[in-house]
This record gives sequence, C-alpha cells and structure tokens, in this order.
Amino acid sequence: MLTLHFAPNSRAGRIVWLLEELGLDYELNRMDFHPKDMKSNEHRARHPLGRVPVLDDGNVRIYESGAIVEYILARHTDGALKPAVDSPLFPAYLQWFHYCEGMVMPPVNTIVVQTILLPPERQNKEALGQAQRLLTKALAPVDEQLEGKDYLIGDFSAADVMLGHACFMSQRLGCVTDEMLHLQAYIERVSTRPAFQKAMSS
Repeated sequence: MLTLHFAPNSRAGRIVWLLEELGLDYELNRMDFHPKDMKSNEHRARHPLGRVPVLDDGNVRIYESGAIVEYILARHTDGALKPAVDSPLFPAYLQWFHYCEGMVMPPVNTIVVQTILLPPERQNKEALGQAQRLLTKALAPVDEQLEGKDYLIGDFSAADVMLGHACFMSQRLGCVTDEMLHLQAYIERVSTRPAFQKAMSS
C-alpha cells in the first residue's frame, strides 16, 4: 500500500491528484502545514528538511514531487500518462514536466514567503513585486504552448499534473493575466477534473 505524507496547499496535492487519476490505492497521512507537524522528529525522519510530499512504498521512501510522480509512473503503471520514449511528443513532455519546478515554482515560492509565511514587518515589497513579474513572465510560454490544445502535449499527461497544479496556484496568486486566454481555459479544464477536485479537498 502506498502511503503519502501530505499537507494541504502544498506540492503534495500533485501526488494525490496523480494517485486519483491513476485509480491507485493509497493511504494519506494528513499533516498541518505547521512546525509542530512538519518539523517534528517523526517527520524529519522521513524528510531531513521537514517537507512534503513524502511517499512510502513498502521499503522504499522517496521525496520531491517530480521524483515521486516519475517513480509512481515507472513502478505502478504500464506506460500511463506519459508518451513512449520514441514518441515525437516525448521531448515536449519532458520539457513541460520540468518547466514547472525550473521556471514557475521558484517565483511562486517567493510570493508565498513574502505574503503568507513572513510576518508583515519582515515582508519585502520589492522582492514580492519582482517575483510576481517573474511568475507572469514565466507563464507566458505556457499560454502560447496551449494554443489549440486541451492539455500541454495534446492529451492529458503527467506534465499536466506537475505544471497544471502550478498554474492553478499561480492563478490563485493573481499572476495569470487577462490576456492569457489559453492558460485561463486550461486552468478551468484542469480544475474541473474529478481527480483534481478530490486532491484539492483532501
């Protein structure tokens, strides 16, 4: 049985979404996004920095959301939600899968720190503004990629689990502009998938 160590409003939501899309059995260890849970000795034994998600699969323990997604697809599916290596779609799949953590999530992290995690007296308006502009800029190529497509490479894939979740978060942070019509439609499409809704309500 897969066990996912999870906190709401975090990258761990991607893994719940993936597990629901695949119809896999799993248990959820739901924790509060608070030091009493995240920085506890019990959880630090799972992740040295006290972060989520962490996946337990028998005697295997793995963290980092992208690594967990790739692990689940490789170990628990028969080629689901990703194109074959010799498919012409495979390079684009890889690019957009990794674009999430490479380009979108760094400014998202800064925005969350500057608006939620830091007390008001320690927040930096210049750092916040720079991160907001950078995030909007990083989303522009995603909007272009989605022109004429329902999902990033056409059909729904694990790249959408990674980047679609990040785009949804970006919209909540107010960084998806009115001009990004393809991206807005994509976020609506993603957010109405039953597996996504189940993940967001976990």
